[in-house]
Amino acid sequence: MGGGLGARQELGLAVGGWLEQKDTMVTSALLVGPELAHDPYATGPVLHWCDVREQARNAGVWPVVPDHERPLWEWVPLERVGPLRFGMSPPEVAAALDGETPAGRIGQFPFWSFAKAGPWNLSEDWFEKAGVSAHYWRHPDGVPRLGAVTSYGRTGPQVIHAGIPLVGVTPSALDAAIIQHVEDHELGLLFCPNAAAVWAGLQLVLDTTRAGDAAISEPMFCTEEWEM
Repeated sequence: MGGGLGARQELGLAVGGWLEQKDTMVTSALLVGPELAHDPYATGPVLHWCDVREQARNAGVWPVVPDHERPLWEWVPLERVGPLRFGMSPPEVAAALDGETPAGRIGQFPFWSFAKAGPWNLSEDWFEKAGVSAHYWRHPDGVPRLGAVTSYGRTGPQVIHAGIPLVGVTPSALDAAIIQHVEDHELGLLFCPNAAAVWAGLQLVLDTTRAGDAAISEPMFCTEEWEM
C-alpha cells in the first residue's frame, strides 16, 4: 500500500440540513495499491484524475497579503475585471498586466489518449506578481480568448461588489454577507458546487484556497459564455 496526504476545505451540514462551507481545512488522503505505491501521483490512473504536474507548487507556507496592501480592482460582471476585459487574447492579457510574463501555463492536446497529437490549446496562464490566473476558451478564430479570471485568495487584488469584499475572506463571513444582501434587495441566489452562496446571473464562482489551517475565498469571475 502507498499514498499521499493533502488538505481540503471542510464541509458540513447546517442546522437546516443543507451543505455548508466551513472556515477550516481538513486532511485528505490518497490511498493506492502496491503497484502504484512508489510514486502515486506519477501513475496513469492518478494522472487522469489529478495531474499535479499542472498545479502550482506550494512552498509549504501560506502568507496572506493584508487587505490594505492589495490593489483594488473594479468588476463589471460579464465584461471585465480590473484591466482584464473578457475576450482578450493572451498577449493582450499580458500587456494589460504591465507586460508580466506568465509564471506557468496549462493547456492540453485535443485527444488525451494520443499524447502531443493535434494543436496544443492554452487554457490557463498564472501571473504571480499580479496575483491572478487568466482562463481561456477556444474562439472559433483559433485564438484563445479570456473567459474567466481568478484573483488569488492569498495575494490577489481585492474586488468589492455591493460593498462586500470578495477576495481573501473567510467563507462563513462571505456567505452571510451575500445572503443578507440578496434578502435585503430581493435578488436571485445560487450555490456553487462547494456550497458557496453567489448572486444569480453574475457568473461568479467562489472557490477557496488554503491559508495555513484556514480557508479563505478565491473568486473566479466569468464571461457569460463560460460553463460553470
